[in-house]
Amino acid sequence: MMSETHSHITRRKLKTPRAAAIAGILFALLFGTGLVLIRISIPTDPTAENAWLDANSRTVSLALNLIPYAGIAFLWFIGVIRDRLEDLEDRLFATVFLGSGLLFLALTFAGAALAGGLLNSYTLTAIDLVESGVFAYSRAVMYQTINVYAIRMAGVFMISLGTIWLRTGLMHRGWAFVTYALALVLLVSIGYSLWVTLIFPGWVLAVSVYFLILNFREPRPEVLDENEV
Repeated sequence: MMSETHSHITRRKLKTPRAAAIAGILFALLFGTGLVLIRISIPTDPTAENAWLDANSRTVSLALNLIPYAGIAFLWFIGVIRDRLEDLEDRLFATVFLGSGLLFLALTFAGAALAGGLLNSYTLTAIDLVESGVFAYSRAVMYQTINVYAIRMAGVFMISLGTIWLRTGLMHRGWAFVTYALALVLLVSIGYSLWVTLIFPGWVLAVSVYFLILNFREPRPEVLDENEV
């Protein structure tokens, strides 16, 4: 019985980081795809004409449906980071890391919900929505939520993690400095550039692939046999 429990725990410890790293890759692909679909379908100017709602509503709807799954995968990505840190994490920066990650997720969901509500409202009362001014207001709030607040939280998330890497030596210093540079771009960027918003999922993809490679290279721990107990 004792050996079975030990074997179960060992297998779970070995496979969890790998599964979470894959989740990080899924987040990057889903979130990045959603961003690209939204940016090629919706004009960057919040005051632009509403013709895109008629022409690209299905594309936008597809992009919005990807966001919840990307968010679920991002939670697992946070899990792989905490697993790699184990007992080495600094409590201050670990708290900032976790808080900024959850805030990024919450703000992204809020922006996506606004966009989904706007899309559904337009299909019901298109003329009334546009003439009421709610259309322009909702678009402006959506852009501010995702492109200002959520992206800034992503930058804080990256900085906190880069600092943890430097303080613990868990990752190569080069990773931390690259993370700082990319996070700085997110923090000081102005406007609605597609390439800037793609920095974060691209970074998540790189880190997840790196962790996945490390996991495959790690030797399998020895598991006690039932006859040895």
